[in-house]
Order: sequence, then structure tokens, then C-alpha cells
Amino acid sequence: MTVPRTRYRCDHLHLRSRDAVAAGAFYVETIGAREIGREGAPVSRVILDIGGLTLFIEQAPDGLAPAASAPHLGIEHIGLAVEDIEATHADLRSRNVTIVSGITDVRPGLRVLFIEGPDAVRIEFLQRSDVA
Repeated sequence: MTVPRTRYRCDHLHLRSRDAVAAGAFYVETIGAREIGREGAPVSRVILDIGGLTLFIEQAPDGLAPAASAPHLGIEHIGLAVEDIEATHADLRSRNVTIVSGITDVRPGLRVLFIEGPDAVRIEFLQRSDVA
């Protein structure tokens, strides 16, 4: 296998939204993202930091097709690690967030839950633990 000569690193994830400002607020208020910028007047892009991942939320033009229902090809969801999935679940429920699937034990040492974010973006929360 040939190793690429160019080194790659993640720069950002780019989403389109029917309301970029409201979507940005959801990520800030619900999962503790940090807003690091806005572009345009009126706002055409909200820029967030989610645990080191830069997320661009761009205002979608009118007439853009809705997101495909999951599962689908392409980026299927955003995965965020948490230390306590039970506390995360309780917090999300208290915020009236749409929970797509409750806590699921995928295999020993991996528990997940999914919510629906703005514009039908699925967000996975996962707790990993060492299993002897």
C-alpha cells in the first residue's frame, strides 16, 4: 500500500440549513458548541466549534431539496463522544430534543443514542468504556 505524500487533517464539516442562525443556536444550546464566527449580512454562514471540529452551517438557498431520510448514502450522522450516556440522555430529554433512538448497547463497551438536529441532521452520542 502506498502512503500519500500529502498529509491530511480534518478542516471542517459543512452543513446547509433552512435557518443557519437557528441551527447554530441549537448546537450551542443543546450540545455546548461554541460559536466562533458569522459571515455575511444577512448571515449566510454560522461557524461553530464542537469539541475541536469546525462546523460551517450555511444558509441554504430557497428551493433546495430536503435531506434524505436515514439511513442514506453520504454523511449519515455526526458522532459525539460523551462520558455519561445516561446523563446525556436525561439532559436531552429535559431540553425536549427529538430522540430518534434511546440508549442502545451496541456491544460490550459501546453505548449509543441518536437525536435529530436541525434540517434532519442525525447526531449520535456514544460512550465507550474499556471492557476486559
